[in-house]
Amino acid sequence: MNKKKRNILLSVIGCLIILAIITGGIVYHSIFSKSFRMTETAYVYIDRDDNIDSVLYKLEKIIAPVSIKGFQWLAQYNGYKQVRTGRYAISSSDNMLDVYLRISRGHQTPINLSFNNIRTREQFAQRIGSQLMIDSAEIADRLSDSAFCARLGYRPETIVSLFIPNTYEMYWNISADEFFERMQKEHGKFWTKERLDKAQAIGLTPEEVSTLASIVEEETNNNAEKPMVAGLYINRLHKGMPLQADPTIKFALQDFSLKRIYGIHLNINSPYNTYKNQGLPPGPIRIPSIKGIDSVLNYTHHPYIYMCAKEDFSGTHNFAKTYAEHQVNARKYQRALNKKKIF
Repeated sequence: MNKKKRNILLSVIGCLIILAIITGGIVYHSIFSKSFRMTETAYVYIDRDDNIDSVLYKLEKIIAPVSIKGFQWLAQYNGYKQVRTGRYAISSSDNMLDVYLRISRGHQTPINLSFNNIRTREQFAQRIGSQLMIDSAEIADRLSDSAFCARLGYRPETIVSLFIPNTYEMYWNISADEFFERMQKEHGKFWTKERLDKAQAIGLTPEEVSTLASIVEEETNNNAEKPMVAGLYINRLHKGMPLQADPTIKFALQDFSLKRIYGIHLNINSPYNTYKNQGLPPGPIRIPSIKGIDSVLNYTHHPYIYMCAKEDFSGTHNFAKTYAEHQVNARKYQRALNKKKIF
C-alpha cells in the first residue's frame, strides 16, 4: 500500500473514530446525564389507550425533546412494547435511564385520593374519576346497579354510606373493582367495635347512622353543634315523631339552592320527605364526614325536640322543648329573613 492510500485510510479511520466518539457522547448524554430542567417533580400519566408514540408525546411535554432520543434508543434496544399504565414521577435528579426503567417496569408513584363535601352518587363518581384512571361512568354505573350494591351489602340508596371521607394512598391506575374492595376495607377499619357498640346502643345500623349524620351535616356546619342536632333527631326517632328535616326536602326536590322551605315544597311525594314519612329516609342525603358520624354516635343527651336557625344567621340554632317555644324562635327567624329579603 502506497503512502497516499495509507494516509487516506488513516483519515477515514480517524473520522470514523471521531464520529463514534461523538455519537457515543450524544447517546451517553441522552441516556445518563441529568439534564432535566425542572424546579419540581412532574408526573406523566399513562392510560389504557396509550402506545409508545403517545408515551413519547407525553414525555416531550415534560422534558426537552432532545432528551427523548435517549428514551427512544432504550425502547428500541430493549424491545419496549408493553405499555404499563400508571402515574410516573420525573424529577430533576433523574436521567433518561431512570425514567425508562421506571415506566417500562411499571414502578409508578401512588396518589393521595381524597373526597369530602359530596351530596350525590353522581358527584362522587365525578370526584373519583377526576383523580383516578377509572372513568367516572364506571363508578356511576356500579353505584346505580342494584345487583352490584347488593353484593357489597347495600342498596343504591345506601351505597354512599360505604365511603368514609378521608385521604387514601392508592395507585392512579387502580381498577373500579379494586377501588370498591379498598373502600370496603377502609369502611371495616373505621367501624370499630366501639363505634358499632355505640350505634347498637342508639338502635341504629351503621348505614342508618350515616343517614342521620348526613341530615345533621346538612343542618349545620358548626362542628360543636352537630352532637346537639343529632341528639334532637334521635329524640324524635325514639318518640316516634317525624324528623321534619328541611334538608331532606331539598334532597327530594334536588334543589340545594332553596333558602326557605314553604308548604308547597312539603307536598312532594318522595320517600325522602321526612314531613310525610316517619323515620329515616331511604339513605344518606350526602356522604357524611367522620365528624358527622361521630357526632351521631356521641350525641348530646338533652330534652329538645324542636330547633330553628338563629336569627343572627350564625349558622347555629335555637332549640326548644315545646312547640310553643319553637314558634317563638321560628317567628324571630322569619322576621330576620324578611328583613334581609330572603324569600
